[in-house]
Amino acid sequence: MPSVLITGTNRGIGLELARQYVADGWRVFATCRDLLACEALENLEKEHDELSVHQLDVTDHIAIEALAADLAGTPIDVLVNNAGVLGGQGFGEGAPDQQFGSMDYGIWARAFEVNTMTAMKFAEAFADNVAASEKKIMAAITSDMGSLTVMEGGFYAYRSSKAALNVVMKCLSGDLRDRGIIALVLHPGWVRTDMGTKAGEISVEESVTGLRAVIDGLTLSDSGKFLSYEGREIPW
Repeated sequence: MPSVLITGTNRGIGLELARQYVADGWRVFATCRDLLACEALENLEKEHDELSVHQLDVTDHIAIEALAADLAGTPIDVLVNNAGVLGGQGFGEGAPDQQFGSMDYGIWARAFEVNTMTAMKFAEAFADNVAASEKKIMAAITSDMGSLTVMEGGFYAYRSSKAALNVVMKCLSGDLRDRGIIALVLHPGWVRTDMGTKAGEISVEESVTGLRAVIDGLTLSDSGKFLSYEGREIPW
């Protein structure tokens, strides 16, 4: 039975990833920061013996190491670093606390802590698990807003933390290649979630179906790439 570890599964893309993978017969390890906000995930756990929910704040490195110790020796075919924050006020408000002249530097630091550093810590903690699996995939959910080629103004915290995440995963693709691990970043599209708002272009179901199809088709030659949920390569 293939297995997947997914962070940030209380709602949106993370929850749908957990739902689709467990429905397809995978063993799912799902992390959630606040169990009181994870009712849908806990209900899913009650319906499927193959899904386990682990309370975890992705900025708590000690907790990450504890989870890694609990799962020591367990092969993890796919590690999906999905947990992330926009930072401050949302897309719908234009994130005024991330604009030039009104930057909230605390929000910026938090965005880097969650969106960038977490992926590195999970990679360090679970590299052995992924290397021991058949598929050997580490994927991080990024955004085309972190592409330097297409980047515009505003959203400084979100854009820069996602661009930095892309660098982390690109570097990991080199450091982990000898172990056969595929490390890459995936853009899920503009999704209708709490973060993406109702103005999003696609549903969470469509996004996750696409992401899973891309993940399923990966080979080592794809390591280090920046791909959309449609499989399209995005410029760095």
